[in-house]
Parts: sequence; C-alpha cells; structure tokens
Amino acid sequence: MTVDDRPTLSAPDDDPWLWLEEIEGKQALDFVARQNGLTLDAFGGAAFARDRDILAAIYDRPDNIPYVSRRGDDLHNLWKDATNPRGLWRRTTLAEFRKADPAWEIMLDVDRLAAKEGEDWLLSGIATMPGSSRAILSLSRGGSDAVTLREFDLDTKSFVADGFALPEAKGGVDWLDADALLLASAHGEGMATTSGYARTVRLWRRGQPVEQATVLFEASASDMAAYCHVDRMTSNRTIWFGRMLDFFNFSVSIGDQTGPLSKMDLPTNIELQAQGDWLTIKPRADWSVDGRTYKADAVLGISLSVFLAGGREFTVLFEPAPRRAVQGFFWAADRLVLSILDELRPRFEICTPSATGWSRETLGGLPQIGVIDIWPLDRHPSESNGDLLANVQDPLTPPSLLLMERGVAGPAVLKQAPKTFTADGLVVTQHEAISIDGERIPYVQTGPAGETGDAPVYMSAYGGFAHSVKPYYNASLGKLWLERGGTTVQANLRGGGEFGTRWHDAGRLAGKKLSHDDFAAVAADLVRRGVTRAKRIAAQGGSNGGILITNMLVRYPERFGALFCTIPLIDMRRYTRLLAGASWIAEYGDPDKPEEWDWLKTYSAYHNVKAGQTYPPILIATTRRDDRVHPGHARKMTAKLQAMGYEAWFYEPEAGGHGYGKDNRERAGFEVLGFRFLKDKIGWRDGEA
Repeated sequence: MTVDDRPTLSAPDDDPWLWLEEIEGKQALDFVARQNGLTLDAFGGAAFARDRDILAAIYDRPDNIPYVSRRGDDLHNLWKDATNPRGLWRRTTLAEFRKADPAWEIMLDVDRLAAKEGEDWLLSGIATMPGSSRAILSLSRGGSDAVTLREFDLDTKSFVADGFALPEAKGGVDWLDADALLLASAHGEGMATTSGYARTVRLWRRGQPVEQATVLFEASASDMAAYCHVDRMTSNRTIWFGRMLDFFNFSVSIGDQTGPLSKMDLPTNIELQAQGDWLTIKPRADWSVDGRTYKADAVLGISLSVFLAGGREFTVLFEPAPRRAVQGFFWAADRLVLSILDELRPRFEICTPSATGWSRETLGGLPQIGVIDIWPLDRHPSESNGDLLANVQDPLTPPSLLLMERGVAGPAVLKQAPKTFTADGLVVTQHEAISIDGERIPYVQTGPAGETGDAPVYMSAYGGFAHSVKPYYNASLGKLWLERGGTTVQANLRGGGEFGTRWHDAGRLAGKKLSHDDFAAVAADLVRRGVTRAKRIAAQGGSNGGILITNMLVRYPERFGALFCTIPLIDMRRYTRLLAGASWIAEYGDPDKPEEWDWLKTYSAYHNVKAGQTYPPILIATTRRDDRVHPGHARKMTAKLQAMGYEAWFYEPEAGGHGYGKDNRERAGFEVLGFRFLKDKIGWRDGEA
C-alpha cells in the first residue's frame, strides 16, 4: 500500500493538510476535538489529575513571590492563584511590601471583569504616565498577543467613561500627555505590516475618533513593525521613532510630537538605549566610524548632543570575548547597568557618564554562580532613583527577590520563594558536548549524583533569536521529575545569545541545522558518559524549539525515547504566510527565495518525514488562541505523521496564547500531560503510576 507522504521536498507546495490552517474551521475543529479526546483518554487519567493538582497548588501558593514594579510611590503587582485565576491587579507601598504579609489595595479584579462582560479577559499590559492617575490597560482574550485597549482611572479604580478605547489588535501606546497618546497599533485599514504588527505611529487626542488620529511616522509594510518611545528625561520630551526592519535591524529617528526630525546616523544592526543626553549602542557586527573600528558586541557610549552635532568618538564601555558577552543593558537614573555572562557566569557592571567621562564599577553583593536577573525597580526612568531589583536562584535553590537601593551597602532580601520540591541528594553539574563540527556545547545537568546508565532524562533547549537559556529553579520539573528520581538537562545551543552574536549567527539561517546537531550531540554525550541510554531520554522544546524537536524526530530518532513538542513552528515552507511568521525571516530565511529555501528545506521537518523509519513517539501540543505561531503547524505535522502510520499524539486547548494556559491550573495541566506522556513512552513509572 502506498503511503501518502505529502508535502515532500520534491513537491513542497502539494500539501493535503492545508484545511487544518483554518483555525476555527469546522473540519479542523472536529480534528482537534477527536485528537484531544484520544490524548486525554490515554494520558489524562488519575495520575494526570493528581499531578496536575499538585503542580497547580504549587503555582497557587500564597507564599510565592509577588513580583513588583514601582509606579510613583506604589509597588504594583498582578497576582494569580486558585481564587483569582485570571489575576488581581493590586498595589502597596515599599514599606508595606517589606512585611511578611503585606496589605494590598485591589485595583482591578480581572476574574470579576471577565464574568461581568462575558469575555475571556486577561490583563497583559499597563501603560501609565508619571504624575497621572490614568492608565491604558491591554486586555487579551485567552492570552493572545492582540489586545483591546481601554483607559482606566487609578484613583476611582474604574474604567473611564468615554475614555480612550481601541478594539482588538496587536500593539500598544505611550502617553504623550494627559490628553494624547502615541498609538502604535495594527488596528485600522492599512495599519498592519505583513507580520501583523503596527505599521504606523499615530498621535491620538482625547475625544478624537482613532480614524482621525494624525500619522506621525510610517514603516514599510514589509518591515516588522513601527514603534515609539517618549523620553521624559529631556525637557522637551524627546520622542524616539523606530522602524523594526526585522528582528535584528532597526532604523531609528529622533523627533517630537510633530514627528521625526532627524534620522540617526547609525548602522541598522544595533541595540540602542538612550536616556536624556546619553546614547549607548551595541553593534552586532564590527563597525568602522571616524577612523576607528569597534568590535561586534562592544557596548559604546556617547553624549547624544555630541553625536547629533557630528561627533563619533565613542567610549568603549564593554569589550566582548569569545565566551563573554553582554546579555542586556539598561538605564537606572544616571547609571547604565550591563548584564554580562562570562563563561555562563553572571556579572554586572555599572557605568556612569559625566562631563569628564565615564566611571565604572562592579555591582557587588551578588553570588558568582547560579542565575541572576536584574532590572529597575521603577517602571518609568523619569521616576527612578537608581534602585534595582535582583532575582537570584539556581536549579536547586528557589528564587530570592533582592532590593539594591542606591546608596545602601549590599542588597536586602525582600521575598524568598518557597522550596517546592525535595532536593536532598541532588547535584548540579556543568558539562560540554562536542558537536558535529567540533564546537563545544555547554549543558547543565541536575539530578542524583553518580551515573546509573539508565537515568530517566528530561532534555530541553531553545537555540534561537539570541535568547540565552539559563538554569532556573523549575517547580514543575523539580516536583514531578527530579524529586521522583529523574535527571534534567538544559543545553546552550548555537542560535542562542549566551556567547554573543557569533554564537547566535552560527545557529541561524543556514546554520540552524547546527543548532539541532548541537542538541543531538548533548544527547549522545549523556550516553557516552554513562548517565543514561537513548530510549530513556525524553526531550521537550517549544516555539522555535518546535523546529528543534521535530528535527530530532526526523534526523536523530535513534537518540531519543520520546518527544514533547509545544506551541511549535514546524512547516518552514509556509511559515511566513501564517500569523506573525514573516517577522522571523531574519532568523530562518525566506522560503520564497529559492536560494534560501535550499537551506530551509533541510530543517523543515514537515517535508522531511519519510516512510519506513523508526521514529520515537511524539506529543505535539499547541493552543487555539496562539496568534503568534499558528496552531496549523502542530495540527498538520500530527495529521501527516498519523497518516503515515507513526505514533503521534496531539493536544490543543482553546486558550493560552503563545503559552501553556491562561491560568495556573491550565498551565499545570498542559505541562503534566507532557510529563505523563514522556514518562510512559520512556518506560518510567516513577513510583506514581
């Protein structure tokens, strides 16, 4: 009997499963309902329900850290638990927050709002203005990226009658003044790029129909997006306008409420942070200007007024090294904070500009290992006094939230997350695998000490968009995998940003295959070291990691026992035509260009499934409200695999957006379904079946 293996590499556009791209199509939804039923019947029994409830209870714990940002004198937080699954927006003072059980003032009960209006609301964003009691709230249906904008009064704790309001679209706002917004939204005729994001920046005045808002700035429809930012650190409220040409290239202009006045004479492949009269940039490639060449990934500083007057004598604030790279930089009051990974160890430096030059210091009082994230306490730079928040953790140590106050020696612990699993006898070790071309690929292993040769291993990675993967404390894996005797492995693949642009570039475009080779090399290294055997390795990846996991299926099936592929990107022939897909061309390439399809087809797993292979079982899961990565990727891959006789399972809840659920219970259920599937398929009963 002939197996229908369409689409194929020789006929990539002959796709019999296109009907599954109709997100709300009746035939497609019948497919989803049938597949969900099969998957839940197989893996959604008593053990699933018990583990889901265990994990949801962890996510709902009252002693979890309530992360905050300061707006004016108040600390704001969005809190979710079993009683408030959609969330409570609330505020308190810093003095109150320091207490073990602070008192909170409720600003908005999102569950009550959703029930009252009959909508699947989640609160996804809050745009406030210093000195004002007004905010623009971004309300998302089911976790989607597209949002409805509505004006809210913080004093009355209610929506403003006849205030600013905008129907659902991707985008947001920045306040210009109490009666005017700068709107960067895809709402309206011709206002969206081909990626589905805002194409213009509009000046929208109170009482004015949005259709009459003045267009101040336009991007090309082929750009990724247009954006803007009001710098309140300048007396004339400088406005920065930008065209996001693609994920890694920007064209930036400076102006005022009349629009852009001067285009910045900078390369497009940069990261930029400006505040007041100071400009800092990080070029992605070597840059020669004014007789001097600056290295890729160096951080450079200069006075903005000097730059606008033609000066190009930058101060080098950071010099990169092969395994030392800046992960991000931001302003806090008059200080620039650099976040650095040095051989994957966290380091932080402070650079302070003045009329006589820049001073530098190391941010002290922090651990030298583990994971440390730092950000400004204040939401608005114009309100910042330089106070910072730090989150410190490692795979076996739950997070501590620290306050680093300007002028106070050493950080103070504000909150400590609870220990959610027993870590007795567990160790964290770092290793390196050698990839197919000889590159060293780091990975972190957590689990029992010693090698048994049969450890149940949960492997994960990402390897894309210069995103650095860090070994965080993971309550779900800790409780349901590590505590029960398993081992976890997290790999730092090329395509990530751990070692800077050269590491990212090595794993994007045609190099994306190398990122997948890296992951397979780590799996082989676990077997070589005697940790486990291939059939006991369960691997998970999501979003960009969906390409990774499906390539393990078709390229390295012998190295894995089971695969869990979540909210995935898979079909590289049609990805640019589906939702936000066109925005990722800079990461993968353009399938409509034959020379780029030549490399894309090598890792489009959808086109590389072959008959008669020994593929490991796979569960592919997505969400219907994911308006970033189209659920059609997951649906079509499942349908093709099943039609060819392979063991492929599928799960698609209605809500969740580009995530695992709209609340803690849904998120727990999504994760636990994957755990139950993986454990079953690698033959691990974990004493809890």
